[in-house]
Amino acid sequence: MSTTAPAAFQFIVYAPDKTDAGAFQRRLSVREKHLENAKTLGSSGVIKMGAALLSPESIASPGAERKMIGSAMVFEAASLDEVKKIIESDIYYTTGVWDPEKLVILPFAGQVL
Repeated sequence: MSTTAPAAFQFIVYAPDKTDAGAFQRRLSVREKHLENAKTLGSSGVIKMGAALLSPESIASPGAERKMIGSAMVFEAASLDEVKKIIESDIYYTTGVWDPEKLVILPFAGQVL
């Protein structure tokens, strides 16, 4: 009988924010809770990297205001369903920050270069 752990796969998640007038304020109002959860998942090795996506205008000039418009994350998990469950329980998902219609979760074969 094998005692090896189940295989872990890497997944990239693209989670753009909704574009309604209240989306950015919703993001800011729950951001600390989202970051606390992400840190916990990072400490356990589930999230390998996470970042806020910025609007192109955010880098148009040195003094430009940085506007967050979504999230990108790299997960390590046993299945796509496991990542989907984590994403769907995130406060950005449950409070309507992320746009579930545009959410993308894909497995990938990553390599540190």
